[in-house]
Amino acid sequence: MKKRALTGTLAILLVLSSASIVSAHPGRTDANGGHTCWTNCSKWGLEYGEYHYHNGGSSSSGSSSSSNTSKNSSSSKSSTRKSAVPTYKASGLKVYINGQKISFNSEPVIYQNTNLVPLREIAEGLGATITYDKDTGTIGVTKKNHKITLTIGSKTVFYNGTSETASAAPKVIKGVTYVPAQVFARGLGAGIEYSSSSNSLKISI
Repeated sequence: MKKRALTGTLAILLVLSSASIVSAHPGRTDANGGHTCWTNCSKWGLEYGEYHYHNGGSSSSGSSSSSNTSKNSSSSKSSTRKSAVPTYKASGLKVYINGQKISFNSEPVIYQNTNLVPLREIAEGLGATITYDKDTGTIGVTKKNHKITLTIGSKTVFYNGTSETASAAPKVIKGVTYVPAQVFARGLGAGIEYSSSSNSLKISI
């Protein structure tokens, strides 16, 4: 009787042990971050008794994930950098007023296919008076009976109160206010002649 009871107990223990092994989650790892697969090996694409990394172990798939994350991160940074690239560039434009070349402290730029020049120098060269409202970004330019009103970031220009749409808006670049050269000159009643071959703008007043 004792032998039968003992045998029966052993049998139960073996069954329980076997059930435990079958239901064991293959994600359990050892100190190295991996384990040897003894159950449901083919289900996980493994050979019986194959040692592999799982659940965050230092496997090649983990490295790949890390690599992908790194790539995604660098890709994100790259796109951020691209969006930060200026939409303007130095134009090399030469401006002459009544035959005299204007000397700009800051280089004229091309923005939205429009030549922009520093406000202060072009206004001085044309003998115009400037007012600037920092709160609204409004620029007022007057000379005799001509008045231009421009606003930073707006393509709407007022010539003696009549509005028109310019090809580009006034822009502040590195602390310098730029305005569309031709729009500015025309608004003050000046004659304009642009030469693409010499990249020069001749203004006569």
